[in-house]
Amino acid sequence: MKNKLCMLLLAGLALTTSCNKFLEEDPKSGIILASFYKTESQARENVNYLYRNGAPQRYSYASSAYLGPTASINSMLTGYFTSSYEGQERICLFARELTRQNNTSIISNTMNTIWDEGYKAINTSNAAIQYIPQITMPDGVKNALVAEAKFFRAFNYFYLVKTFGAIPFYTNANESLKDDLYLGRTDAAKVYELIESDLKSAVEVLPAATFAANGHRITKYVAAMTLANVYLQQGKYADAAAAAKLVIGSGHSMTTNTNLAMNSAYNKLRTTDDLDEVIYAQEYNATIRDGSWWPTYAFNSSAVSLFTSYSIFERIYGPTKQFLNVYESKDLRIQPNQFYHWKYTNPKNGKVWESTDAGIWYFVDEEALLTTGKATKDWNFYRYPEALLIAAEGIAKTSGVSAEAAGYLAQVKARANTEGKSVATYTAELQTLSADNFVKECWKERLREFPLEFKMWDDIVRTKMFPVISTTEAGKVDFVPLIGAKNGSGATFKESDLLWPISPDEIQRNNKLTQNPGYQ
Repeated sequence: MKNKLCMLLLAGLALTTSCNKFLEEDPKSGIILASFYKTESQARENVNYLYRNGAPQRYSYASSAYLGPTASINSMLTGYFTSSYEGQERICLFARELTRQNNTSIISNTMNTIWDEGYKAINTSNAAIQYIPQITMPDGVKNALVAEAKFFRAFNYFYLVKTFGAIPFYTNANESLKDDLYLGRTDAAKVYELIESDLKSAVEVLPAATFAANGHRITKYVAAMTLANVYLQQGKYADAAAAAKLVIGSGHSMTTNTNLAMNSAYNKLRTTDDLDEVIYAQEYNATIRDGSWWPTYAFNSSAVSLFTSYSIFERIYGPTKQFLNVYESKDLRIQPNQFYHWKYTNPKNGKVWESTDAGIWYFVDEEALLTTGKATKDWNFYRYPEALLIAAEGIAKTSGVSAEAAGYLAQVKARANTEGKSVATYTAELQTLSADNFVKECWKERLREFPLEFKMWDDIVRTKMFPVISTTEAGKVDFVPLIGAKNGSGATFKESDLLWPISPDEIQRNNKLTQNPGYQ
């Protein structure tokens, strides 16, 4: 929607083979839609484009040494995460201080990226859904490609509607100057209807296999996990639980602790791709596309003296000390070299990095840092514990605290326990809680398990409750109504903080758009 040419053309088509681990890319641009859907190969190229463009990149691609993926900025709204470079990358400062409303023009570049890249992917998805059924190819291949395109259309609309609220909405490919390229805003509920429909279709069609076993293509369980999140975001708890239980009953499972040190489950997740716990990931390798700056986010600027593979280090996504108090003292995830770290010794030169502020151990890729300068660890969008926690919360919200719900939450808690407390013991204890307190335990566990995967703000918006983390008592978290609460930096939440602004550039181009309330 940036301009007519942008909407008429498919930008950045990807070429791949379906059987390889990695989706190899050969970017193209300037292809008129109707003329580029004639063969099976062309169909694959267009669908493969969707794997590395649009909403997935908002979470997974560390393209800058100074600013993390755009989804990471949402966590700064809580005041519990900060960027050392917020003086220059001021969107992080405005997010943390809750002052975006007076700075819409300054943050417009980021809003343009989210908007433009999202709609490019949606237009590509629309074209794939429209034209692939007309191509002569095996029905199984055809149906799978259309289902993948529906998944990505849903994934992109989901990201956009969470970011902006009501948005322009269309399901046919824009490819002609006669098309209405400038649309008004459609109510979020209508957008969610299509998101749900597309994901249900993908669940029905796509293979019942793990992401890794399916050649790193979208599966039934990736679509089901996304659908569970979509339902959860809308407060459709029974539906969320049902979708999550599809994943729980799949070939996915929790990674186990071999020990509580470097062979813990969390270190395996840090170093190893294709674990059964991983439901959906963004692939990286050293030759086609690497993870760019991810390893440098693990430290602060003083680490530049330790390594030669990277020239810039900044703590662009760092937890505050108050946030780290979300963990009980015996929680494995808060122990050094699990999710976080405070000291690192370079094994090649003996130089030591040390900080009183936690770095992100989960982002450390030692081969990249010590040798190659190319991050190869895949980025995980969805993991099995999320299915467990969604199912637990959904069941409790609809039918109370059952043994099933308690057992799901207990699995996540038990893995993080350093004192040998069993799933059975946790299950029995959790069943004594009221439904309200049980649900809050689910929220706490989501805060502890997924802070590095940028899910915190979505949870706060959907629950309309803000987690107040104790500064004195480890593990103590209270939840208060979001509007009027103070974030971790002392800023007060307003109703307008729930959404981001539409870029003034986009409003200037399209006079059918209106700005979100509270923004300039």
